[in-house]
Amino acid sequence: MYFQGGPGSEAPRPLSPQQPGWLARALEDYRVLLLDQRGTGRSAPVGTLDHLTPDEQTAYLKHFRAEAIVRDAEAVRKALGVERWSVLGQSFGGFCVTTYLSLAPDSLAEAFITGGLPAVGRHPDEVYAATYARVLERNQRFYARYPQDLERVRALLRRLDEHDVRLPTGDRLTPRRFRQLGHLLGMSSGLEKLHYLIDLPSDSPAFLHDVTGALSFARNPLYAVLHEACWADGHTTNWSAKRTFPTEFAAPEMLTGEMVYPWMFEEYAALSPLRDAADRLAAEPWGALYDMDQLRRNTVPVAAAVYAEDMYVERRFSEETASLIQGARVWLTNEFEHDGLRVDGRRVLGRLIDMARGRI
Repeated sequence: MYFQGGPGSEAPRPLSPQQPGWLARALEDYRVLLLDQRGTGRSAPVGTLDHLTPDEQTAYLKHFRAEAIVRDAEAVRKALGVERWSVLGQSFGGFCVTTYLSLAPDSLAEAFITGGLPAVGRHPDEVYAATYARVLERNQRFYARYPQDLERVRALLRRLDEHDVRLPTGDRLTPRRFRQLGHLLGMSSGLEKLHYLIDLPSDSPAFLHDVTGALSFARNPLYAVLHEACWADGHTTNWSAKRTFPTEFAAPEMLTGEMVYPWMFEEYAALSPLRDAADRLAAEPWGALYDMDQLRRNTVPVAAAVYAEDMYVERRFSEETASLIQGARVWLTNEFEHDGLRVDGRRVLGRLIDMARGRI
């Protein structure tokens, strides 16, 4: 069973034996189920919910975190007549796997996690403080690799501040919206993608369409609405990313990461129907996602790839969680960024399978 990253994204569709790259390796040992997690793909996908009141939207959206996804997986497993199965989780999918280890470990034969060991018991404020530090380092790395882009970004931000630049969606491209392109910097080719985007003439259709594509929440609004809630292991988020915004990002050329802010539900037309619900969810006292006691007595073979310089999932907290899970084995590597499973899935998954089975 594969748990996709996100939240809010459906499972990948197989295009060839090489896409997704890990699938061919998995099929050597397993039959593979690619589940569209609830709210995604063909599983009652969440849109703007504009037919519901804000209170109704809020009540509905409370049911799309990892614990609900695990319950769905359990229903599917039972319907298929499978006694135990192996699970693979990438990024947010790894959060789901860790929740699975907490709630229904007897259903699991093995668990594999890539770039997705969550911060168990940590407050979201701690998570975002650590993530901001990683994003700051990526900014420095980006401008060191492409020093000419520093002035390009500054000039572009001045233009966006002084002029009403519209995206193909009709939304205005504001400076703070442009700064969100920093979310690209944590992937293997992210620095290059951002560089080539900035290299385009800023008034060209190519630039405006590429910015729209890189900063779109219209297809998967669930991502923006529940991004912070997915980190809330028994806490209220209260717009954590906004509150922990560091002074180092006062310089306008400092690009932000994948953080979600309340102003986005004003500036992104696709998110505006969910604005009031997002505020209510930020005030929600979320329950725990993980059972520390169960993780400490875990007997399921667990192998996890932790990316040493991961911009999205803090290495320090991942290692902390790995030490909490009884018997978990960790492959700590700086060979890959957060998208290691996508870049070289055969090697990454193959190594985790060997680790879980004691071959290495």
